[in-house]
Amino acid sequence: MTARVLMVQGTASSVGKSWLVAALCRILARRGVRVAPFKAQNMSNNAAVCPDGAEIGRAQALQARAAGLAPCAEMNPILLKPEADSRSQVVVMGHVWQTLPAGDYYRHKRALWPVVTAALDRLRARYDVVVIEGAGSPAELNLRAGDIVNMAVARYANAPVLLVGDIDRGGIFAQLLGTLWLLPPEEQALVRGLVVNKFRGDPALFDDGVRILEARSGRPVLGVMPYVPDLVLPEEDAATVPTSSGRKHVTNLDIAVVRFPRMANFDDVDPFRAEPGVRLRFVSCVADLGRPDAVILPGSKSTVADLRWLRDVGLAEAICALAEGGTAVVGLCGGYQMLGQAIYDPGHVESDEERVAGLGLLPVETTFVAQKATCQVSARLLDGPDWLTPVAGHRVQGYEIHMGRTRSPTPWLEIVRRNGRPVRVLDGAMSANGRVWGCYVHGIFANDAFRRAWMQSLRPTKTWHAPVKAESTLERALDTLAQVVETALDMSVVSALTGVQIA
Repeated sequence: MTARVLMVQGTASSVGKSWLVAALCRILARRGVRVAPFKAQNMSNNAAVCPDGAEIGRAQALQARAAGLAPCAEMNPILLKPEADSRSQVVVMGHVWQTLPAGDYYRHKRALWPVVTAALDRLRARYDVVVIEGAGSPAELNLRAGDIVNMAVARYANAPVLLVGDIDRGGIFAQLLGTLWLLPPEEQALVRGLVVNKFRGDPALFDDGVRILEARSGRPVLGVMPYVPDLVLPEEDAATVPTSSGRKHVTNLDIAVVRFPRMANFDDVDPFRAEPGVRLRFVSCVADLGRPDAVILPGSKSTVADLRWLRDVGLAEAICALAEGGTAVVGLCGGYQMLGQAIYDPGHVESDEERVAGLGLLPVETTFVAQKATCQVSARLLDGPDWLTPVAGHRVQGYEIHMGRTRSPTPWLEIVRRNGRPVRVLDGAMSANGRVWGCYVHGIFANDAFRRAWMQSLRPTKTWHAPVKAESTLERALDTLAQVVETALDMSVVSALTGVQIA
């Protein structure tokens, strides 16, 4: 049996396509439908690791979770991870294929089309419904000839399309009508409904707008979706990450996260967004840094380039000064590499420089190698400074995505499983006082006992309530999102398009 398909396309990036697909997956899965997400090509440095070690976009991993599935490479067969303004690492079916300038990638796109169609065909053979996400806008006229993610996929699968626009950024009529009218007639025919997203206030105030859109487009407006603040869901694009979360006047803990130009896997810090009394800030200059309780250096797709940027803007010197004064400093993956003494790149895997000095806050050295490590991991916490003692021996779950190998004399983690296979690999480094540390395990803050132990070390006199469970927070957010969409969207149309009875 070949699955039915429904496609969500948008008028631009960040209009809400990813979350709408996640919501539809959750709604259908709740009704016992075997549903899977699909996005032919994604561009994001926020990546996830599948159980077999394949790497896909984080948005598709979230959508898989909404559908009650383990993520797999078929859900996102092509992932572009920008390393510079016009160069990306190309991940095909979960594994690094090549690193290409933009112009060279465009010349390869048609050769990758069979990879896209084969992945979609395999999903359709296994599930009842596949909800497909487009990328950016289908009306980018200069990119249409090489399209392998928007209307090319819709035409291949004969997929009905829902077109989503973001009213919060303004110009909703130009967004939706302009996009529709720029499509050729055969593609316009695939668009079966419009969705207005991120409306603030009473949607009845947009009733005239709905009538105008329907009259001008000849298509129904299936829903005016409300703006939903404070949903603790991973963002796909660093451009949409809020500058700050948490209210300053109730702050017990102030955490500053460095917003690198090529920041990756920044959802590592999402668990703090749900913690009462924690203010999480993303900073990109010394003036915004201030004197936080802790500084986190997240992952980076281009560690050497972002380390150079850190020095150029003065943040490197400021962070080192804070660390010398006792402020906690944490590095995850690329941020961990930056905290060390030196980074070596003899094969020019990432840069033209063979040796770059690190920040010198940890006694480690990193060497880049050509083979990328992508693993889901289980690790055991070792004993160490006082704050680690209460959780020593605990298991933490996470994942690795890195091309560096780091030598450390002060490991505080022992990785015991990679992609389900037993291993014994020491990871991480920590200063003698426990204030500066780093590791390669993405997602470590989603482990509640570990996160709370570290928070307690920052404010020893603070009495924290029971840990906010990161897994439960994410599940509740997905349920809330699904409920909002189900209430606001005309589900009878979704039912007709998917062949699923939605009461």
